[in-house]
Amino acid sequence: MISAGNDVVSLTAIDAARTNQHKFYSKILSDSEIPLYNELSLAGIPFENFVWLLWSIKESAYKFLQRFDAALIFTPVKFVVESLRVPLGNFVNNFNGIVLEDTGFENHVAVTGVVKFEMTALHSCSLLYDDLISTVVNDSNNFQRTCWGFKSIDDPSPENQSKEVRLFLIERLTKVYGDLDLKVEKNENGCPVLLKANDKMNIPVSLSHHESIIGYSFTNS
Repeated sequence: MISAGNDVVSLTAIDAARTNQHKFYSKILSDSEIPLYNELSLAGIPFENFVWLLWSIKESAYKFLQRFDAALIFTPVKFVVESLRVPLGNFVNNFNGIVLEDTGFENHVAVTGVVKFEMTALHSCSLLYDDLISTVVNDSNNFQRTCWGFKSIDDPSPENQSKEVRLFLIERLTKVYGDLDLKVEKNENGCPVLLKANDKMNIPVSLSHHESIIGYSFTNS
C-alpha cells in the first residue's frame, strides 16, 4: 500500500491526572496492551506518556488506512499495538523547540512497534522527547523512503496550525522535488493530497498538529 500516516502529541498540553484514570485510558488501550508498559516503566517513562505514545501510533495507523477506506472510523481500542521495541539506554531527548527533519530513522533512537487493525499490520517508529511524541507508520519496517519532520510554532490557533503545517510540508517537498508550485488539498476521503498546477501527484502525505507542535510525513517515491 502506498500511503502515509503520522501524529504528534504535545505532552505539555495533556492532563496527566485525567490520562491516568481508567475511565479515560480504557477508551484508548485494550487489555492486551497494558503489559507493553513494563519495558517503558523500567526506562522511567510515566504511564500517561505511554498512553499518548499508543494514541499516536493508533492515530498514525488510522490516517494511513483512511486513504483506502473513507468510511473508516477512528476507534482507538480497535487499533491494537501488538509489540513495542524499546531501545537500550537513554532514548528520551530534550526538544527545546528544535526543527527536526529527516528521511528514515537510521540516525535516531526510536521506539518501534507493530499495530494491527483487523487483518492489516503496520509498523511504527516513534521519537520521544521530554515534551512531545512523534510517530510515523509504514506498511513495512523499512522506513528508508519515509520523509518526516516536526517543529514548534508560536501561534497554536487552529487556523495557524493548518497554515503552518502545510507550509512546513511544502518547504520540505520543494527541497526534495524542486519548486513545482505545490499546494495541499484534501481528497474525497478527507486525506491530504498534493496538487501541482491543479493536477494530483501520486505522493501520499500526512499532516498533524497538537497545540504548538506540527508535523508531517510522506513517502519519497
